Amino acid sequence: MHLGLSATYVLSLVTGALAIPSQQLVARQQPFTSTAITTHAEPWAFAFLPDNRILVTERRGNLRLVDPATKSMGAITGVPSVAYSGQGGLHDVALHPQYANNSVVYISYAESGTGGAGCALARAKLTLSANNAGALSGLEVIWRHSQRASGGLQYACRLLFGPDGALWVSAGEINQMTPAQSLTNNLGKIVRLYDNGTAFAGNPFASQGAIQSQIWSLGHRNPLGIDWDAQGRLWEVEMGPMGGDELNLIESGKNYGWPLVCEGKHYNGTTIPKHSTRPDFGAPKAFWVPVISPAGLIIYKGDLFSSWKGNAIITGLSSQSIVRVAITGDTAKEAQRISMGKRMRGIREDKEGAIWVIEDGANGRLLKLTPT
Repeated sequence: MHLGLSATYVLSLVTGALAIPSQQLVARQQPFTSTAITTHAEPWAFAFLPDNRILVTERRGNLRLVDPATKSMGAITGVPSVAYSGQGGLHDVALHPQYANNSVVYISYAESGTGGAGCALARAKLTLSANNAGALSGLEVIWRHSQRASGGLQYACRLLFGPDGALWVSAGEINQMTPAQSLTNNLGKIVRLYDNGTAFAGNPFASQGAIQSQIWSLGHRNPLGIDWDAQGRLWEVEMGPMGGDELNLIESGKNYGWPLVCEGKHYNGTTIPKHSTRPDFGAPKAFWVPVISPAGLIIYKGDLFSSWKGNAIITGLSSQSIVRVAITGDTAKEAQRISMGKRMRGIREDKEGAIWVIEDGANGRLLKLTPT
């Protein structure tokens, strides 16, 4: 959870020893045309269907079907009950790599149970009907957080299929902190699964037990964005506490240090040792103090925004911005911050290279961004 204080502070971005004043990073004019498609109640994520329609999740538990050609919207039924509290609710949506043949979709959501709530991952068949409507059927929960907590914070649970067909899940530590350092649970981890939710072969801790066999990396706080670059490397953004948002290059078996190291502080002002004190932990390629509150990530691969190719494009909540980070090899540095005037939640790139984003909150708009 962030306190949302960054709008009143001057940015200090450190990638090495460089600190850049925020006014040098905020674009005077948005370098794109923004077209509003639909408006949603607390949207969280979206995914493109093969026919160019779009599935949009709303945190209270609604799954919407949007036709961008007509800017019309309908409902998908069969969504399970969600734990709508704090940051919890209906979260991500993703299509099976063979969706065109099997119509299988995946959703992540906060689920109530003994001890509180945790994230659940389910798959189901999507049957579409007229008027932008449809239904989920045969829903099956295939993965869960291995423990639950009260408070409704830091679920994360972004979904991403990889080039090898693996299903990647960014599992938050649900505000429990210390479990992120333990291999006996799947909190604060990046996990790699088969499409049925079982552990993918070759994961780094597979020999240590059932839960361990799911884990690809550990020591994460609230990882809200994951994407591949053109070289097949996995990048991740996560929220820090009071400062210390991170962009990480994710490697097999690596520990990224939370909560033992961080570039920020605890909310009560208590200091946390920095990554430089523990070189055995993976250090972020870029970090932010104060926070940008990263909520989504793509590594841009298209040609429409030609100068952005290979860059990380991050949506920011408290910063109310889109943050562009230039990546060179395994180094990263913020290159541009574009003010959007709204808390920005999800982000995707379509097959033509247009960038789509969705605003956070009660009247969050789905926006298509094309070059000016």
